[in-house]
Amino acid sequence: HSQRRAGPRPDMLPEIAAAVGFVSNLLRTRGCVSEQQLQVFSGALREALAEHYKHHWFPEKPFKGSGYRCIRINHKMDPIISKAASQIGLSLPQLYQLLPSELTLWVDPYEVSYRIGEDGSICVLYEATATKPVSSYGMLTCKNQMMLGRTSPSKNYIMTVSS
Repeated sequence: HSQRRAGPRPDMLPEIAAAVGFVSNLLRTRGCVSEQQLQVFSGALREALAEHYKHHWFPEKPFKGSGYRCIRINHKMDPIISKAASQIGLSLPQLYQLLPSELTLWVDPYEVSYRIGEDGSICVLYEATATKPVSSYGMLTCKNQMMLGRTSPSKNYIMTVSS
């Protein structure tokens, strides 16, 4: 088992791309960040996530490590996002203005979903067609625990149209 720095695992790429694209789009909609800055930010975030998830990615058990991979802004900026943002000179106060104050982004094998606001509905950004192992269904995941006791449907599927 060699220790040389490998690139991101190919099986994480679509999920990471979905998460990075989502955060970049949030920054883009406010119009304060240039496309060039967004490119740098996206690259930095992609690298940081690949590094962060390297030993915490279990396609055979998609929910294992879900809490570790979860990106969260809860009046406190996720360090991975703030680190990537610092590469393009965005300060924490600027980030708080540009991004929702309450955002949870779950990056799991085969599925990336997010929720804005603590009581918002969960929307799926990316879902792989790969069939998920059945064993993962019965587990109480970080996401499912939050769903318990809610009357709203657990997921709202929205189509995101990229311009």
